[in-house]
Amino acid sequence: MDVSPVPERRRFINWFLGTSFGALVVSVLYPIARYVSPPHVPEPGTAQIEAGTTDDPEMREKGFKIVRFGADPVIVVRASETDYRAFSATCTHLDCIVGYQKDRNRIYCNCHGGSYDLTGRNVAGPPPRPLTPFKVNLVAKNNGPTTIVVSKA
Repeated sequence: MDVSPVPERRRFINWFLGTSFGALVVSVLYPIARYVSPPHVPEPGTAQIEAGTTDDPEMREKGFKIVRFGADPVIVVRASETDYRAFSATCTHLDCIVGYQKDRNRIYCNCHGGSYDLTGRNVAGPPPRPLTPFKVNLVAKNNGPTTIVVSKA
């Protein structure tokens, strides 16, 4: 029984096709695996921010202001002359940015008609849960306007 060895050229072609197929599988599966597993996003190191002053023209006219708290938007609402409230400005339905309707005294999402009362509770529309509240402190400065400081509740 004479077993002839595999020619050198055939072995090279088999090796080349095998590694090419392996590289193709890896190049398809790696992006899918990266897409499925979410990236690690560190918690923002921000403990508090200054959201402006109580005599801010935007706050007086519209009754609200949207500010950045780390990477997240926060809505600061002027409920009365001395009462300011802050909530996450991201709607709990589909992550749209909410606004404030001063005449109706509510926080409103234009995307799908969701609305929240001034405690952040969802009262109408599709939002499944309330807005995340933030703590608001008014800091009076000497000979200057009162500063609005927003921090995590």
